Amino acid sequence: MSLLNRIQKGQSTQSQPSSPGQPQPPARSVSPPAPAESSRLAEMRLRRPTVAASPTRDAYMDLKTRVQNKLLSEMDPSMDVTKTDEIRAAIEELYDSVLAEENIILSRVEKMRLFEQIVAEILGFGPLEPLIADETVTEIMVNGPRNIYIERQGKIERTNAVFESPDHVMRIIDRIVAPLGRRIDEASPYVDARLPDGSRVNAIIPPLSLVGPVITIRKFFKIPLTVERLIELGTITPEGIEFIKACVQARLNILVSGGTGTGKTTFLNILSQFIPDDERILTIENAAELQLRQEHVVTLESRPPNIEGRGEVTIRDLVINALRMRPERIIVGECRGAEAMDMLQAMNTGHEGSMTTLHANSARDALARLETMVLMAGMDLPHRAIREQISSALDLIVQQERMRDGTRKVVAITEVQGMEGDVITMSDIFVFEKTGVENGKIVGRFMPTGLRPKFMEKLEASGIRLPPSVFGVTARR
Repeated sequence: MSLLNRIQKGQSTQSQPSSPGQPQPPARSVSPPAPAESSRLAEMRLRRPTVAASPTRDAYMDLKTRVQNKLLSEMDPSMDVTKTDEIRAAIEELYDSVLAEENIILSRVEKMRLFEQIVAEILGFGPLEPLIADETVTEIMVNGPRNIYIERQGKIERTNAVFESPDHVMRIIDRIVAPLGRRIDEASPYVDARLPDGSRVNAIIPPLSLVGPVITIRKFFKIPLTVERLIELGTITPEGIEFIKACVQARLNILVSGGTGTGKTTFLNILSQFIPDDERILTIENAAELQLRQEHVVTLESRPPNIEGRGEVTIRDLVINALRMRPERIIVGECRGAEAMDMLQAMNTGHEGSMTTLHANSARDALARLETMVLMAGMDLPHRAIREQISSALDLIVQQERMRDGTRKVVAITEVQGMEGDVITMSDIFVFEKTGVENGKIVGRFMPTGLRPKFMEKLEASGIRLPPSVFGVTARR
C-alpha cells in the first residue's frame, strides 16, 4: 500500500469514535512522537484554513513541501537554470535518492505526479504549469490561492488546482515579472508582464485585491493562428480575408476594434502576415505580444516607473521616438490614451499602412473613443479639427465581437469615408447577419453589403484588382 493510501486509511480509522458500551482494546505502550513528527503534525493541523481542505490533501502537500525543500538544499546552486533538460535529470536523480532515504513508498502514478509538481515549482510556474501546457486552455484566472479558473472553447470553468498559500502565489508572480525587470509590491500593486512564449499576464495584489493575489493569463497559441484556421473557425470568410489582404498590401491605415477578449491582438497578428517582407516595421506595446514573421521588425516595449518613481517610458513616448527611426509602418498594440494623437499624426504624415487596436463596441464608438483619447493629450483642439484628423488618418475599421456561445467573429468591416458637416461618414463593406441559434451555437452569415469602397483607386494604384464577387456583385456577361 502506498504512503498516501496509508495516510488516508489511518485518518479514516482515527475519525471513527468507539461506542460507550463497546469494550476497549487493551492499551498498548506507544512511544511519544519524535519532535520533528509532532511539529509536522501540528503544521498539518494549521494548514486546514477551510472545511474544503481535506486531511489527505494536507498530508500530500506536507510530503511535497518536505521532499521539495530537501531537494533544494541538496541541489548545486551553481547549476545553469537555462539548461532545463540537465536540471530536470539532476532533480530526478536527487528525487529518487530522497524518497529512498526517507523510506517513502509511492505508487508509480503518485511518484510521477509528485515529481512533475516539484519540477514545476523549481523550474516552472507551479500549479499553473500544466494549465499553461494544455493547448485547449486559452485563459487562466487565479482568484487567490484556492480558486483557479480557466477558459476552454470560450467557456469558463473551475479547476482542481490550488496554491499552498498567498505567499506561494506571490512567488510565482515574482518568477514571471522578475526576468522582465518589473516589480510588484505594496507601492506598485499591479503589473503587466508576459510569459516566455508571449502570453499576456496581469497581476494585482493586496491591498487593491481583497481576495488575495490575482493573476490573469491570456495564452498565445504555440503555433500562431493562420488565415486558414481563422476561416475554419468561422471568424471571417475567404472574401473578407481577400479584401483585408488587399487593404494591407495597398498600405491603408487600419483600426481593429472590439471588446475585451474578442481577439483583437490575434487578428492584428493575422493582418501583419500580409505586410511585404521588404518593409521596415516598428511595433509598440505595453507587453510585447505581437508575433510578426517578417525579418525587418523592431519591437519596442513601454516601461513602468522604478521604485523611486522615475524612468517611466509611455506608449506615447515610444510613438514619438518611432517617428525618428525611419519606419515604413507603425503597429501600436493598443491605443489607450494620449498616444492616439501621435498615432493619428503618424498616419497623416507619410506612415501609411499603420495599424492599431482599441476597445469599443462598434465602429462608431471607436471613433468617439479616439476623439476622447486625443483630448486626453491635453491639446485644446476644436472637435471638428480632431474629427478631420481622424477621418483623414483612418481608412478602415475592423469590428470584432465575442458571441454568447464563446466564438469570436468579425462582425463588420467599415470604410471611413470623410466628413459631412461635423460628422464622420462611414460605410459598411461587410457585415455579420445573425440568423438564429442551433444547439447553443450562433448561426449567421458574414456577407458583403454590395457597396464598393471609395478607396478602390488606392487599391488599383497599387496594382491590386479585386473581382466583383468579393463585394457580392455578379460579373456581367
